Amino acid sequence: MTVGERVDPAGWQGRFFEDFEPGDVYYHPLGKTIIDADNQWFTLLTQNTAKIHFDEVASAATEYGRPLVNSTFVLALVTGQSVIDLTFNVFANLGWDEVRMPAPVFVGDTISSRSKVLETRPSSSRPGTGIVVVATEGYNQHGTVVIRYRRTFIVYLRAHAPVNPTPRPSEDSLPQASG
Repeated sequence: MTVGERVDPAGWQGRFFEDFEPGDVYYHPLGKTIIDADNQWFTLLTQNTAKIHFDEVASAATEYGRPLVNSTFVLALVTGQSVIDLTFNVFANLGWDEVRMPAPVFVGDTISSRSKVLETRPSSSRPGTGIVVVATEGYNQHGTVVIRYRRTFIVYLRAHAPVNPTPRPSEDSLPQASG
């Protein structure tokens, strides 16, 4: 951006169907360091009674010697990390396939993710949308892949996206920048 060039006041609008090309790779911008509360809350909210996620004594007796982070939390986290790049303009999520957890995740791990577009096609049943298939990997701070899966979703074509109903005040109502 050059001096004096304006930033679009509407901000990031996300990708639409026509923005996806097979072979595109997106490194999702936000990583997250998992804290004990993340694992405990998610495990308890989902009523997962596997002691390996919340019982320090029981998990100490396993080969890992400490609690494992709930794998469905990791799936939800990595999917959430991808929204900014993949499904900001989603019509519907169709599902996850081939979900694999090749390495354990522990409290203190920082999880980041990336996705590769595998396939795109217009939806034959929902005009104004298209179907996108991606391969996503989540990896820890050491670069070790901890989850991988294929995900299929329906996303709007730009011309058919719902209008954002959130009103925005005029830029004139903002205070002047100092400097």
